[in-house]
Amino acid sequence: MSKENTAVRPGLYKTLFATCIGNALEWFDIAVYGFFASYIARAFFPTSDPSVSLMLAFGSFGVAFLVRPLGAVVLGTLADRRGRKASLLLSINLMMIGGAIITFMPGYQSIGLAAPLLILLARLIQGFSAGGEFGSSTAFLVEHFPERRAFIASWQFATQGASTLLASAFGLGLAQWLTEQQIADWGWRIPFAFGLLIGPVGLYIRRNIHEPESWRQQTRPPAAPLRTLFASQKTLLLTAIGLMVISTAINYMLNYVPTWATRTLALPASAAYGATLVAGVILTVVTPLVGLCAERIGRLPLMWGSLGMLAVTILPAFWLMSLHVTPLTLIALVAWMALLKSVYFATVPSLMADLFPIATRASGMAISYNVAVTVFGGFAPFICTLLISATGSHLAPSYYLMSVSVLSVLALYNTRRRDHRQSRKTVERGTVS
Repeated sequence: MSKENTAVRPGLYKTLFATCIGNALEWFDIAVYGFFASYIARAFFPTSDPSVSLMLAFGSFGVAFLVRPLGAVVLGTLADRRGRKASLLLSINLMMIGGAIITFMPGYQSIGLAAPLLILLARLIQGFSAGGEFGSSTAFLVEHFPERRAFIASWQFATQGASTLLASAFGLGLAQWLTEQQIADWGWRIPFAFGLLIGPVGLYIRRNIHEPESWRQQTRPPAAPLRTLFASQKTLLLTAIGLMVISTAINYMLNYVPTWATRTLALPASAAYGATLVAGVILTVVTPLVGLCAERIGRLPLMWGSLGMLAVTILPAFWLMSLHVTPLTLIALVAWMALLKSVYFATVPSLMADLFPIATRASGMAISYNVAVTVFGGFAPFICTLLISATGSHLAPSYYLMSVSVLSVLALYNTRRRDHRQSRKTVERGTVS
């Protein structure tokens, strides 16, 4: 192998680390914000009604997702036209800026209305940067190692599990070592400060990566990937969005669990963080194992199996949790959701990548991913809080998950039909030749 080819195709684990560290930073910040939402609400959105304060905090969490499609368009187009590396460098720089604002921003008592406005600005910056991260990094991974795409792309979501694990470990540790008042005053800032330490490492590594050979070998970069997507690939976009719906809904439901368990079920904070810690372990360990399994038995059987189990079990699981409100039943519920998510989620990135050609892959994946995350994920905690408040039912989160799972079933069915059509065309071409 020549030196040039060696430079173009780095080692598997170096490629994984270079791309997934940005994804890890993104999801660590998201998980920490969700876990410490009640403290952030007190610091930046104080009102006489704690429920209103919390809804404002989750509202700012959700509003940041509205800008993610814009980030997907800008950074996805940059990745398709100028290269995956340019987009990856810009996104991690923006993540660090948003994280620094949240970490060091004085509270409402110190600077008044400027505090919630600047927190909102920070979340908008983070949302914009996160908008292009998934599409660019997943395209980078599968284009470097197409023969291992199911396994290598599964690490995109394994790192999300690791981020959840780390964030919940911070929550559990702070709940054990600090008083409630200390966490409210300054302790909640510690995990955000830790997240800032990850950024420079990721930035350094990404500066030393090289573009995938398949992208470099294009005759010319596409002049208008967005025009191509919306003119002739609309069905691919809708299918990719549908594939992501249930996965992102479960993901943000796991981030919502600490608030749901402590405020609605009156469980101690340590139980809530312990449950999400278990979820983080499952997501981190099981997801890449499912990616390996998918290389041997295929992706669709695994996805159909997890969707079927979700449809059958999620309502009974929440019902049993409401009947027996204990830390153990909370852990069991969260662990089951995390296991189903791991099986389904592991296969989604490579399947989405296969939907789009190289010329529009980063843009197509970024837009479809972020539309799903924005509509069905980012506002999931807000919607569930609203549903519980309106209905008084602890089962409201399960109703939401069952409703959105229908869209993923339709998308997966369309993917299977598309694969069958392509297989028939391949056989026909072989017969003619």
